[in-house]
Amino acid sequence: MTAFDAGSQAIVLVLFTALVTITLLMCVMTGPDRDDLTNFYTGYLSLTPFKNGLAIAGDYISAATVLSTSGIIALAGYDGYVLTVSTALSLVLLMFLLAEPLRNAGRFTMGDVLARTMPGRAVRIASCVVTLSATLPFLVVQLSGAGSLLTFILNIPHGAGARTACIVIVGSLMIIYAALGGMRGTALLQMIKIVILLGTSVVVAALVLNRFGWNPGDLLRAAQHGSGTGPAFLRQGLQLGTSAGDRLDFVGLQITVVLGVACLPHITMRLFSAQDVPAVRRSMSWAVGTVTTFCLLVIILGTGAAALVGSRSIIAADPHGRTAVLMLSQVLGGAPASAGATILYSAVAGMVFITLLSSVAGMTLAAASSLAHDLFAHAARRGQAEPRTEMTVAAWTSVAVGTVAIGLATLVQSWDVGVLTTLAVCIGASAVAPALTYSLFWRGFTRTGLLATLYGGAACAVVLMIFSKAVSGTSSAVFPNADFHWFPMQSTGLVSIPFGYLAGWLGSRLDHRRRAADSRESRVLYEESEERLLAAAE
Repeated sequence: MTAFDAGSQAIVLVLFTALVTITLLMCVMTGPDRDDLTNFYTGYLSLTPFKNGLAIAGDYISAATVLSTSGIIALAGYDGYVLTVSTALSLVLLMFLLAEPLRNAGRFTMGDVLARTMPGRAVRIASCVVTLSATLPFLVVQLSGAGSLLTFILNIPHGAGARTACIVIVGSLMIIYAALGGMRGTALLQMIKIVILLGTSVVVAALVLNRFGWNPGDLLRAAQHGSGTGPAFLRQGLQLGTSAGDRLDFVGLQITVVLGVACLPHITMRLFSAQDVPAVRRSMSWAVGTVTTFCLLVIILGTGAAALVGSRSIIAADPHGRTAVLMLSQVLGGAPASAGATILYSAVAGMVFITLLSSVAGMTLAAASSLAHDLFAHAARRGQAEPRTEMTVAAWTSVAVGTVAIGLATLVQSWDVGVLTTLAVCIGASAVAPALTYSLFWRGFTRTGLLATLYGGAACAVVLMIFSKAVSGTSSAVFPNADFHWFPMQSTGLVSIPFGYLAGWLGSRLDHRRRAADSRESRVLYEESEERLLAAAE
């Protein structure tokens, strides 16, 4: 950021203020009735398929997708391309395999789906624990990134105090949106985000292609040169390495992304706000189309950053490449002091800000909803809580979740917290995905099997991640000066995903003590709803 810093800062501050004011007013105006749980958790099922599809896409595209993925493309080329495709495929898998059964089986949270055939406090508690385990790491990553990125955008000295202030500001806003807006308020925020995101990305991508005469071949050749890696830019290996073990790790990471991202609780929760099964089908069609379009744009943006900015400049600003899109907008804007440069940079900065804000708001709502609905209303009050009481608890748990996330993000702001994103996706793939598929499609699945899947899959992912080379033992690890790793990969999916499925199968098969009563009850409940689930009836 050079000569146009002052103008950019002024415009960005005005833009941020306008975005916050507009979205806050919308959340207040669309806030739920304090006596109506359906309104708070689903927004009265009032969203059209188009709007709900945009909201699903908005929740699905996090700040990590916008910033980290484009940075990986700019620095690692082919590896980033495959990661982007895997991200889109994950939503396609959700659309064809789980979306309609989930809409039929669930009401408000993932716990409702899992307790459909296996009611009980243990299931609700396990569901809440796994939801928090998958959501909190993502929240910490988003908030920690907010501190670094906002100081970069506003050209504030990159000290711990400034980053902490930015984390607190974004965290406080996310608490307000989740507590006041409920599902409909955060849906509006997601729709605003996705429109701004797509519009800005289309403009930047068009400017990139225009620089190279709309010739993708010229763009790729320039990216190879700008990356400093030459032909290796278009081959696998720049991100994780080229040895046999590294290639296996790369495959495991892509499998984890495909299975895990779309199964995260804040994504599946959006399906319950569809009016009916045909509506959820149309909503997912809009969501998949939107996400696929954006993933194509991210590929262009990341490649353009490698070609026009260069890997050296990107790494100098942020070793992980999260500022690549911002730096690209500066280069595309023309002369630093020109109006075009200032406007383009400010537009991209506003896109980044609304992406950060909406991502953390949706995750906070999912975590708070599970605490209030699963843990408080069903586990503690055994389903007897008054709607007003439950909604009050949901509002206060939003504050609690947000406060914890802010505190954790402040503590780890100097770490490489990208490993937490991998951990959250691994939990989604290793615990949530097996639990949902078994619960929806296997009539022999028992309560013991469910608990083994949820706790076993999540615990396996956490333990392996702690002792992986992503945390210690390498120069790029979270603790580069320590070495306590014994798991040789950076992603746990190749081990933890089979472990999660195996734990559920063994738990169900070895459930001798409850097989006579509990398993029979579960099978009866499953059979009663099987036709409705698989035939997509209302």
